[in-house]
Amino acid sequence: MSRNPVAEALTQHDTLILDGALATELEARGCNLADALWSAKVLMENPELIYQVHYDYFAAGANVAITASYQATPQGFAARGLDEAQALTLIAESVNLAKRARDDYRAASGSEAPLLVAGSVGPYGAYLANGAEYRGDYALPEAEMKDFHRPRVEALLDAGVDLLACETLPSFAEAQALVSLLAEYPESSAWFSFTLRDAHHISDGTPLSKVAALVNAAPQVVAIGINCVALESVTPALQTLQALCAKPLLVYPNSGEQYDATSKTWHSAPSGCTLHDKFPEWQQSGAKLIGGCCRTTPQDIAAIAACCQPQ
Repeated sequence: MSRNPVAEALTQHDTLILDGALATELEARGCNLADALWSAKVLMENPELIYQVHYDYFAAGANVAITASYQATPQGFAARGLDEAQALTLIAESVNLAKRARDDYRAASGSEAPLLVAGSVGPYGAYLANGAEYRGDYALPEAEMKDFHRPRVEALLDAGVDLLACETLPSFAEAQALVSLLAEYPESSAWFSFTLRDAHHISDGTPLSKVAALVNAAPQVVAIGINCVALESVTPALQTLQALCAKPLLVYPNSGEQYDATSKTWHSAPSGCTLHDKFPEWQQSGAKLIGGCCRTTPQDIAAIAACCQPQ
């Protein structure tokens, strides 16, 4: 039977704080991530920077670090001339960096808070590196989808993640394949986090009601939510999920800034709204795990962590 680290941690805290953007922080520290591998590139070139970002998020008050494996797949690394064994070693290293940051932070701070490492499993669309994780417009037979995900999932589990973060999922078929794949590792658990078309549908158009039914019936999926979405999309989608699903809800949206795909630049949102502003609203809408995705920082995470106190 799978362990449920989320339920265990929620016995100690009403709300678990997730970390924020990894890539944004790496870029701020001088990394050029204009690359199909995105932050996984830094696993090859400067892993200590990843360790430092994880440490800074724990120091800001995060309970959960998400590993730098979102775009780390044997297929992606093969394009860089790495064989599968080398790729799997790098995926394991993404876990080791997060675990070391957690252990060092705990030793330095004396913190007794629950501190988890979630192994990032990005969608097939992230490997395509063409924006497909926001559309879900790819069709791969379930067996091939499982074959794509299996090596990374196994490497993350073998390296000792507390759970998997199956995130930025745009496709119902991919979620079904991941539920089936998890059954091959019966002691594993995962959260599933989706991108949205609107407050009632994930990116490929599947109703959230159908997604919730899948997750409700999957004992190894211990939380469901949304990530990499605009701030204004969050509350209505959470309210939809709250009515459909008894499992803990999670949300880690982008910052309030807006992305211009033409110029590939970010601009301040007219509302000036922040994670901190929306945090109480999301709690009231049932969110139990809250953090940030693109363009969020340790300062953002510190601001929402300050809203939370242990029970």
